[in-house]
Amino acid sequence: MLYKFKSRATADVIMLEPNGRQLVQLMGKEPGVAGIVTPGQIPAAIAAIETAIAAEDAARTQAAQECAGDGVVDRPEPVHLRQRAAPLLDMLRRSAQAGREVCW
Repeated sequence: MLYKFKSRATADVIMLEPNGRQLVQLMGKEPGVAGIVTPGQIPAAIAAIETAIAAEDAARTQAAQECAGDGVVDRPEPVHLRQRAAPLLDMLRRSAQAGREVCW
């Protein structure tokens, strides 16, 4: 399943189901077939996603410090929440500025 986020203020944002579900839950919404973030709810949704990004960044920094000098072989960097959420955050910000809702 795909999540297709739509707003009349921007182009659509399409995400794979696990990533879309995670962001919908972070916004405090029930994941499912359809939903909406009203213009009044957008600031809280943005703040919730940014809080989750900051928490993930802090956990990653702490883990890197703990592993420093352990001789751990470098692995490719995974795609982090910050990167996955960037298009949706941009959509939310533009939608708030235009007074439009975001649906999926």
